[in-house]
Amino acid sequence: MPADALMAGLLVTRWVGKTMIKLLYKPVNLIASMLGGLLAGLIFKRVWKIIGRGDDAPKPTDEQQGWGEILLAATLQGAIFAVVKAAVDRGAAEATRKLTGIWPGNEGQQSDIETIS
Repeated sequence: MPADALMAGLLVTRWVGKTMIKLLYKPVNLIASMLGGLLAGLIFKRVWKIIGRGDDAPKPTDEQQGWGEILLAATLQGAIFAVVKAAVDRGAAEATRKLTGIWPGNEGQQSDIETIS
């Protein structure tokens, strides 16, 4: 078998492997994100209680609450969800690379094992 054909076969095999890992990563990341959302909700409830604002955050349509309280709750909740989501997404990507040697994220980022060429 000529060297060019062998190299082309290796590249196709690698591409198929990377594609399969990325496809399998999506449902795993979806489950991890759902669990992360639950975790973020629990963290937010605990923080809201710790800062002395009551058991539950106000709903935006609660007539008894002012703008400041509504916006404080939304800001805090958004920040907590963003941090938890970033941590879960990054952790899942790093675990995938550790298990497979393939980074499941955007192209242009190389893993330690991508030195076939």
